[in-house]
Amino acid sequence: MRYSSFLSVFIILLVYGCSGGQSVDTRPTFDTRDIKLIGNHLTPEALWSFGRLGSVSLSPDKKSVAYTVSFSNISENRSYSDVYIIELEDGTPLQITKTYANEFDVTWRPDGKKINFLSSESGSVQLWEMNPDGTDRKQISDIEGGITGYKFSPSMRNVAYSKPVKIGQTVQELYPDLPLANARIDNDLMYRHWDSWHDYHYSHIFITPYDENSKIKGGVDIMNGEPFDAPLKPFGGMEQVDWSPCGLKLVYTSKKLKGLEYAVSTNSDIYLYDLNTGETRNLTTGMPGYDLNPLFSPDGSLLAWESMARDGYEADKNRLTVMNLETAKIIDYTADFDQNVSHLCWDNDGDFIWFISNQYGTEQIYLLNVLNGSINRVTEGLHNFNSVIHTGESLIATRVSMSAPADIYKITLKTGSSQNLTNINKHLSDQLTMGEVEARWITTTDNKQMLTWVIYPPDFDPTKKYPAILYCQGGPQSGISQYWSYRWNFQMMAANGYIVVAPNRRGLPGFGQEWNEQISGDYGGQNLKDLLTAIDEVAKEPFVDETRLGAVGASYGGYSVYWLAGNHNKRFKAFISHCGVFNQDMMYTTTEEMFFVNWDLGGPYWELPEKTYHFSPHRFVGNWDTPLLVIHGGKDFRIPYTQGMGAFNSAKMKGIPARFLFFPEENHWVLTPQNGILWQREFFRWLDQWLK
Repeated sequence: MRYSSFLSVFIILLVYGCSGGQSVDTRPTFDTRDIKLIGNHLTPEALWSFGRLGSVSLSPDKKSVAYTVSFSNISENRSYSDVYIIELEDGTPLQITKTYANEFDVTWRPDGKKINFLSSESGSVQLWEMNPDGTDRKQISDIEGGITGYKFSPSMRNVAYSKPVKIGQTVQELYPDLPLANARIDNDLMYRHWDSWHDYHYSHIFITPYDENSKIKGGVDIMNGEPFDAPLKPFGGMEQVDWSPCGLKLVYTSKKLKGLEYAVSTNSDIYLYDLNTGETRNLTTGMPGYDLNPLFSPDGSLLAWESMARDGYEADKNRLTVMNLETAKIIDYTADFDQNVSHLCWDNDGDFIWFISNQYGTEQIYLLNVLNGSINRVTEGLHNFNSVIHTGESLIATRVSMSAPADIYKITLKTGSSQNLTNINKHLSDQLTMGEVEARWITTTDNKQMLTWVIYPPDFDPTKKYPAILYCQGGPQSGISQYWSYRWNFQMMAANGYIVVAPNRRGLPGFGQEWNEQISGDYGGQNLKDLLTAIDEVAKEPFVDETRLGAVGASYGGYSVYWLAGNHNKRFKAFISHCGVFNQDMMYTTTEEMFFVNWDLGGPYWELPEKTYHFSPHRFVGNWDTPLLVIHGGKDFRIPYTQGMGAFNSAKMKGIPARFLFFPEENHWVLTPQNGILWQREFFRWLDQWLK
């Protein structure tokens, strides 16, 4: 149930454009730079006024960065995304688009003369380009149905792009005499995924020649006829595709399985396509887990990628592997590195690889020496780095924390100093007071040390008593690091007068693979004891009112809330569960990615009725006695909304105060501005009712 960063999903879902031709839309863009806040504490409206950093691209001469920022217009319930450029030497951001249509997925053309981006201004998402100052803006592709991603070859002779390709028949095509029939006919699994029913379309990669004097209108489908996706659904992008330096080969990620085989497996592979021969070769045959995000070395002799060893285990250790393309020898450079890796970046000479890794509740930048295999940590601090680009003498990285959304930072390698280049939300942060974020190490029931974040209200007064919230993390194996969230925002909770307790309980990454793996098959076991230990320990503080404690969480965190509701021994006075698992039997047979429940629950409930399924929260409803707010999305296919209905209905039938907040058009997340604000208002209305 882990998910990658969802900002790109947010932008794509909120892409709006005018239809028709190349006419210029003169309607203005939108931002919040002139907004004046009432008070100095974070509110839902203020949170949704923050600008959101999108794609980031370094110019070929390594002197400039192009990036996108989106602002939510709450009254219109949509976002506006524009392109900015910053020269690394003077560090002054310049906004180069101010359009009603959204620009996203911005990159530099390989020659550095143009900036490319995607936009739906013409009525479908197409590839556009413009000068680095924003002039001479024009659409350069006219692909039927639009495209979903693109990447230029280094020589600029070709462009690879992705788009949906229809393979299979609809009901109307099977029965043309029933044009008004509204039905599906499915014969295998994966008929729906994340928040969409399968529509007989598969994402394919096309390669087409590039001529700056004519539009791109077609290309070669390098997966012609294959009922498989590349990039992977639902969240894969062009980071899963890379060109060789010579521009004659292309690698991509795909999981070439169907139906039940697809649903129970994480076995994606890296494929190499040769433009000269038209042949495709699987480079990772015999490697059974996820293989993702391939990246050629600067001279094209090596290929690096992220790899997991075990099939069906989405939370396996993410390793850094490198293949010698001449000898086919593969080296796992992280065999003795007990941490995950992500966001690989070669240095200019191909001797080093920069990457991001999580340790002890933060995401930091590391450096691998490919020549001798040594790995060194480069950065420190109470923040997360989410990406890294090497410029030569410096690094360009995106950085967030629990107290600040994403900005682009320049890290000077000689001194180690960092500089915020963008300061996207200075106009808001200057008006707000954030609460202190404290890292505590708490001893668990089995005598282990657990990092627990404690976030204090702004203007905290230790002589007063505050209600406290236990935050239960989801995933179940996604860490509580220094992230900034637009829903589960700890500073927002603290600003409403709550002390927030966020433990990195058993099952979260960043503390070694043994700690991370303990949760599988033990849902109601040690990790729930860890949660209770954290809240019990912090509740001992004189400034915490132990009679006013609440527990909140989403996904597996929602499961945790439901489980605690039947096992908390009167600790809590209020619960909130968002998209949580209530009945594990039903979860097994109604979720879409079957590999997850197979691994974490050990198999189907009809084979293992007592091994793991006795932890199911619905078995403890007889003990429920505490007010419960249930939140769920109608398009959540990972944990279908009937799970939330079951929990809400059970509470009401037991006479327990309960409320059901249902979003018919949202998925596992809440992505639109007004729904997001409503979520926050109801969240705190419920907590305030029972804890204040």
